[in-house]
Amino acid sequence: MKIKFWGTRGSTPVPGKDTIIYGGNTTCLEMDLMSGKKIIIDAGTGIRALGNELESHKENIDIYLLITHIHWDHILGFPFFSPIYQPSTKIQVDGYNLCMKGLRYSFDNKMGDGFWPIRFEELSADIQFIDKLKNGSLEIDGALIDTVPLRHPQGGLGFRFREEGKTFVFLTDNELDVADKSFSDYIAFCKEADILIHDSHYTPEEITKHRGWGHSDYQSAIDLALKANVKKLVLFHHAPERKDSDMIKLTILCQDLIKEKNADLEIETAKENSVLVL
Repeated sequence: MKIKFWGTRGSTPVPGKDTIIYGGNTTCLEMDLMSGKKIIIDAGTGIRALGNELESHKENIDIYLLITHIHWDHILGFPFFSPIYQPSTKIQVDGYNLCMKGLRYSFDNKMGDGFWPIRFEELSADIQFIDKLKNGSLEIDGALIDTVPLRHPQGGLGFRFREEGKTFVFLTDNELDVADKSFSDYIAFCKEADILIHDSHYTPEEITKHRGWGHSDYQSAIDLALKANVKKLVLFHHAPERKDSDMIKLTILCQDLIKEKNADLEIETAKENSVLVL
């Protein structure tokens, strides 16, 4: 598996000089399986640049699009994903049960109010909702994808990808609580993962004012990774107010926490355009 970050930011895009290193686009990941099949996770603003990259290869585009949930920062880039305007494009959509509703609403709502010059039904691409993850798992070219419910307002899904003995878990927009039963479920879901990408929107000080907002602090993400014996933790869904200088300090702080615990855990912070290989 190869995973590339096209959007790492949470809540709203924040382009500019203060987010050059870690990126200002909202959630979008590109994953290549060993077979060459391509999977995209979420359609935040990062998907626009990904679409341009895909079209530059001058090949027919055949992809899976998995949606964690339909809050704006995870679907707002979809109208700007240029492959959807090409008849040669095939997109199989799955994930959270309301994902197609969210993608449609980025164009117009059920009352016919337009949010975009083109209606969803007028898109040239072949876009199908396969709805297989409702049964808990999906297999794509030998790779197995499992899901777990996210602790987030209005709900959502986390994903676990397993291929040729390697495991990658993606849990964004997920509020961890060690006192809640779900925490043990997340430990089991992430057990022995090679890579865990987890929401770390807040600091431990900030989270006290944002309980119930559906996001985690970096300390909770570290605790989960340690209890699940994860090999690498990647901090994700960066707060929009967090500048590159803040992100550097936060990353060093988290790495120092791991050193103090003498734990066997690699930790880094997601950067736009960076690549992870399994």
